[in-house]
Order: sequence, then C-alpha cells, then structure tokens
Amino acid sequence: MEPRLKARQDCGKCLINQDVYERIKGKVLTAPERVNKRGMKPCLFGKGGTCCNVCHMGPCQIIEGVEEMRGVCGATASTVAARNFCRMVAAGTATHSDHGRGIAEAFYSVVHNEAEDFEIKEKAKLRMVAHYLGLDRKKPIKELAKEVAVKALEEFGKQHGRLAFLSRAPEKRQEKWRELGVESRGVDREVVELIHRTTVGVDQDYRSLLKASIRCALADGWGGSMLATELQDILFGIPQPIKSVVNLGVLKEDMVNITVHGHEPEVAEALAIAAQLPEMIKEAQKVGAKGINLAGICCTGNEVLMRRGIPIAGSFVQQEIALATGAVEAMVVDVQCIMQNVTTVAEAYHTAIITTSDKAKIEGAIHIAFDHHKPIESAKNILREAIARFPKRDKKDVYIPKKKMDVVAGFSHETILYMLGGRFRASYKPLNKNIINGRILGVAAIVGCDNFRVKEKLHIEIAKELIANNVLVVVTGCAASAIGRDGLLSPDALDLAGESYREVLEAIGCPPVLHMGSCVDNSRILIALTEMVHTGGLGDDIDELPVVGSAPEWMSEKAIAIGNYFVGSGTTVVFGPTFPTENSKIATNYLREDFNQMFGASWRIARNASEFVSIMIDHIRKKRENLGIDKPKPRVLYDMAMRRALGAPTISPFHGLGCFGPTHLRVEPEEQTQ
Repeated sequence: MEPRLKARQDCGKCLINQDVYERIKGKVLTAPERVNKRGMKPCLFGKGGTCCNVCHMGPCQIIEGVEEMRGVCGATASTVAARNFCRMVAAGTATHSDHGRGIAEAFYSVVHNEAEDFEIKEKAKLRMVAHYLGLDRKKPIKELAKEVAVKALEEFGKQHGRLAFLSRAPEKRQEKWRELGVESRGVDREVVELIHRTTVGVDQDYRSLLKASIRCALADGWGGSMLATELQDILFGIPQPIKSVVNLGVLKEDMVNITVHGHEPEVAEALAIAAQLPEMIKEAQKVGAKGINLAGICCTGNEVLMRRGIPIAGSFVQQEIALATGAVEAMVVDVQCIMQNVTTVAEAYHTAIITTSDKAKIEGAIHIAFDHHKPIESAKNILREAIARFPKRDKKDVYIPKKKMDVVAGFSHETILYMLGGRFRASYKPLNKNIINGRILGVAAIVGCDNFRVKEKLHIEIAKELIANNVLVVVTGCAASAIGRDGLLSPDALDLAGESYREVLEAIGCPPVLHMGSCVDNSRILIALTEMVHTGGLGDDIDELPVVGSAPEWMSEKAIAIGNYFVGSGTTVVFGPTFPTENSKIATNYLREDFNQMFGASWRIARNASEFVSIMIDHIRKKRENLGIDKPKPRVLYDMAMRRALGAPTISPFHGLGCFGPTHLRVEPEEQTQ
C-alpha cells in the first residue's frame, strides 16, 4: 500500500513518535497526514484575520488599502482584523472561565455537604482567597468556605464594580486599568459585551475594539482562570515538586491503561482515587490485568502530574498516536482540545472514548456523565467500562515505545516562595537579588499549545537558548510536555544552563525550566510577577520587570486570551509563527505600538526559534537597562550605619495569607479559628 505520508520529513509533529506512525501507516488517517494531504496552505485571508463572516452578505475577503476590497458593508481590514481578534479573546476567556465556573460549582457542592469524597485540603489558601474576595478570613473554616463558594460564583455574573482578584495586582497596575477604563466587571458580562461589539453594525473602530479586548482578557487571567487555579488548589492540594515521567513509554502492557484528556481535574482526581481502591484493582485482575494505570494527555495530564505524579503520555499532538499504541483501554475526556478524530482512531482498536461532560459530546464516543456530587461512584462506572475492554485487546496491535523521560513538575507560586526562602523567610528576594546582580538575566514564560503545522521544535529550541543565556524559564500547558520530553524539566539538564544561572539552580535545587501547570495556571505566573514587584528592587509595576512571555506554537483561541491578559498586565508576549491580525498592518501596529504606550507591553511576532530568542532576550536586556541593572556592580561591604539606612523591607500582601511568611502577618493557627 502506498504510504499515506509521502513527505514524512515535512510532517514536523509525527517525528515525535515516528515509530508508532510507521506501524499504523494506511490503517487510520491522523492529523499529520491530513496536514500533508490537504495539498494547500491555510487561506491567507482567514489566517491573517481579514476574512469577515459575521453577516450573510459575506464571507468578505478584505485587502487593506484597496477600496473595492473592503467588506460589502464597507468594513476595513483593520476593523475586520480587530473583530476577529476580539472574538478569539472572547472565546478563549469563555473557555477558561467556564472551566472556572465548573470548579466553583463543585466547590460549592463540597462545602455545602452536597457532594461526597472531596474535601478542603488547603485551609490556609482558603483564607488567602477569602481575603481577596473581600471576606473576613478569620472566620471558622466551614463558615468561611461557604462564603467563598458564594462569592466565587458571583464573580461570573457580576454586573457592576470590578472583579475581586484585580486587587491582587500591583497598585500602579490597578491605577492604569482604572485610568484606561479596562477594569473587568464580571466574567460573563465582558464576554457577552465583546461578542456584541463584534457583531455586524456595532463597534467599527479597531482602536475601540482592541482596547475592549483587554478588559475581556483580564476577566480571564484575573478572573475565571485565577478562580479555577485557586479553587482547584484548595480542593485538590497546592502542587509541590514531584518526580514523574512523560511520553508514550508510560503505558503498561500488563495493565488496564486509561488516559485522562482535557482540562478539568475533577474527573481525573476522582479516577486517581478510584483506581487505587482494592475493589477496582480486583476487578482489573479478574480480566487478566495486574492493575489500573492512569496516564495524562494535554492539560488534565498537567493537573494530575503536578499534584499526584501521574505520568503524562502525551500532549495535544500525541492524543491520536497514544491510541494507536493499541494499549489504551479507554481515553476519558472532559472539555477542550479533544480532537474529534480520536473516535475514528479508537475504532481501529479495542479502545473506548468516554465523554464525561454534557457540554462536550463526540459522535462515536460512549457518554458516562460525571456527577460532581458523587465523583467516586462516577469514576467507578468509567473504570469498569475500561476494564471490560482489556480482554478485547489484540496483542498483535500493541506497540508501546520504550522512550520516556524523567521530569520534575509542580512549581506553584507557594512552592517557589518556599524554595527561595524556607518556611519562615519565604520570599522572592533571592530571585530578585540574582536578577539585579546579573546572575539571572531575567524571566521568560513559554506557554500554550503545540501545533501540527509547526515543523520546528520551537518550544525546545527556544528553551535551550534561553537557559543557556541565563534566563529563568517557566512553562505551562502542552509546551511543558514538549519540553519535558526533551529532558529540560529534569535537574539532569543543568549542564545546558548558563554558568551563573546554573549556580543559582544548584543552590536552590531545581531544573532549569520550571513546570507551573496547565493553561489556566498561567494565572500563577501573574501572581509570581506581582510578587516580584512587591519584593522590591525591580520597579513598581509588572511592565518594569525584565520578563517576557511567548507562545511559539499557539493553536487555540485560549492562547490569544492568555497573551492579551499578559499584555494588559504589563508583560510583552511573542507569538508565532503566524498572528491573527497580520493582514492589517494598522491593527497589528496598534497591538504593538499603541498597546505599548497604554499598557507598557505589546504583542510581538516571530517566525522561528532564532527570532523568538532574539526578541525575548533583547526585550529583557532593555528592561534591565531601564532599571539601571545592565552593568556589573562592585560588591559593597555594608557597615552598621549603611544597614540602618536601608529601611524596612517591603512586605508583600501575599505573605501570611498563604502557607508561609512573616509572623506579624501570619494567619492564626487553624486550631484557634475552627
């Protein structure tokens, strides 16, 4: 049979597990093959943001500056590009925030005794969240938890005022948001209003549209996503450094393999608990398996990796190929980034695709609704369906690649505080000091999806270059899986780091790239940046910090929402290899130059790894220059008079409201406030 992948060298992502692709050649059509077989590049109008289809007179393909190529209604390229950009921001915000709402509803059920099996694991963090929701954090835990549950849900439907978590940002940033009129009011309101603005005949000024996109995006980063992360930590535990493995080699030939895929950790947490129950292990043994093996895919994988050490089988681009090993009894999915083709691939094997959310059903899948009131019972039903598939496995079809890589994950904001300063002196001061003295050049985030159309290993090449140049790198989402597969999430990769950065890492004891979680956990990075500002020495606002963000292989609308809330928060972000407004120089220039004037940060575009690294390092160096820390400083020996002149240190509002911090701000012991 003629190979389906004629030009396999053109298929960047199939090379990750090429041995598996070779085995299934001709058996089932997968995403990399579709990319090659389409025989055409994406529509340049659509890819560049100047195809308008918001009314039935179109679609209209717009060319900037050509009068007869405006829309039928007269819409310009800048208006159309801005509309399309805004719709992506609204969709991304809605996606993350509906995730947050689901967790908030589960949290409400738990604290009101309407749900079984889950409980509050992080009481100190509950008090911190209560504080920022405007509640009295000293109340007894049970009473406080109920108030937090109500307040959290109210954040979604709030119509006036501003989102509570905006108060967590540096005061200077909050003032800027107020001056510009971009403070988010309520999560749902901002999404609805932005979609309304982009409807035919409403907001037709690209400047007005793009500015409004920031207010919506902030409702994601400082609203829906942050609520999701914080409530998940309270229910399931704050991530701490944990060792595990990634890649398809984590699947087991002698066990019932279940992959958990999607974004909401509630289902995966219940499965992790249920899979260890003696009764479920016995059921697996009755059909000839030694037990039950869970493995993650995509961001659900990141969630259970950093809390439980459950290994990640693959990222977004590996979901089909994980099934093609022939060793997976069931892929259990919740929401987001699940390719419809997984059911087609599964049909070629014995595998069940099990959907669990009523919001996300797939033709050809088995639907077992997950009831968050009875999570373990729901999980058992799912496990039994998977166990029943094990005897149907065809051993001739099974091929599990040997390659897997050790990783260390779970670097939450609280963990980083602890690692830098210990339990009683937790602080970002060592980080700031090492940036000021130049041992660490700055901080860079590599976030987002991986993409079948990107041929370069952008995540990996960018990370290697950054750490070699003494840049501290943090990573989230599927980018974390890619970087993990290449060994950069392991302390063994310290030799790849620049000399001064390596010395800092060896002293602290962590890998050169820090895994901070799933895509909603980019909100952790916002908190970390704010903590750097409060710690002092690097400016009074996030836009003064020598930091930069990137999404080198972005695929989802969520990535655009994430990038936009980082820009609005003061962090420049670099996207590529393409960008959704590129066919309008006017709109793109506004996102770069005018946004920079307004927010102190902008969108930048890069085509390849070299461009990404060049832009990111140049940006960090410019920020260092602005701070006056771009030149080596001689060591100063302080006498007593000089020490007295230093004054009192700045105390972060986060200290004492979480797990660690100065005693004069510490939350009272739990036994005194029950």
